[in-house]
Amino acid sequence: QVQLVESGGGLVQTGGSLRLSCAASGRTFSSYVMGWFRQAPGKEREFVSGINWGGGSTLYGDSVKGRFTVSRDNAKNTVYLQMNSLKPEDTAVYYCAADQRNWSPRGNEEAYEYWGQGTQVTVSS
Repeated sequence: QVQLVESGGGLVQTGGSLRLSCAASGRTFSSYVMGWFRQAPGKEREFVSGINWGGGSTLYGDSVKGRFTVSRDNAKNTVYLQMNSLKPEDTAVYYCAADQRNWSPRGNEEAYEYWGQGTQVTVSS
């Protein structure tokens, strides 16, 4: 069982930056693929980014490539999402998720077994 808690969301102006954190419980965090998803009001949940256990394999959604960077610190049981050049369309609730079945990050939410409660990111124009 894994519990995930996101933090770092908030209100930021267009062009600004935020860093989200996701703290995980459990001794086997380092073996999980971790992912970030987001959901804007009235829209389906969207894949943002994923990272494999060692950090050597990452995956990004097309809308965030070149602006967002995912990383992890297994010693701290934490995965991060650095978000730069934020746009109003990045406004959403951001969720982290854990996948214990695959070796590399997947872009579909069905691959992830555990989910956090989410953190709100609002980008003002």
